[in-house]
Amino acid sequence: MTIALTDRTEMAENGEPSFDEMFELLYEIVPEGFKGEIVEGAIVMSPQRRAHSAIIRIVLRQLEAEFGPDSTLEMDVRLDLPGYKNGFAPDLYKVSDGAEPDAKGNWRYQDVEFILEVISRGTADSDYGKKKDAYAASGIPVYLIADPYTGLCHLFTVPKDGEYRSSLKLDFGQPVDLTDTLLGMKLQTDRFPRD
Repeated sequence: MTIALTDRTEMAENGEPSFDEMFELLYEIVPEGFKGEIVEGAIVMSPQRRAHSAIIRIVLRQLEAEFGPDSTLEMDVRLDLPGYKNGFAPDLYKVSDGAEPDAKGNWRYQDVEFILEVISRGTADSDYGKKKDAYAASGIPVYLIADPYTGLCHLFTVPKDGEYRSSLKLDFGQPVDLTDTLLGMKLQTDRFPRD
């Protein structure tokens, strides 16, 4: 189940809440076990499932093994992107070494090297659509979607002019070859659970 809250509240002078006010509201209303994001100005919440969190942990461990325990790997942490009120909380993302947070303590999308989104039934349209478009427009070099419902990984690379120029579909169990990307590694998917 995904819930999109689109009611307007009078928090800012123009009658719409500011982006930061929307995030403060989000932090207050998202129940435990749910993920909350802002996609094109709408607050979206979706429940997390065991397969979802298992895939994230499997990828996280591989990234930590490759880049070390001090690498910056974030899970469900706010990432503001260009476009109308896009503040996503990607399932997992890697920030480049040496990057510094902005004045508000948030990571800059320009410093993100890799994003993983694991499909939930309620977020599939967004992950494959609006979020993919926003990640491409932001120049995120590597975007990986893991879909436990279909048992497929979708890899998007080479962002240019607002779209990914390269895409690849792989079955769970096949390694995701990222050796020609900034990550320079292969991600193993043989332990990804299906839902």
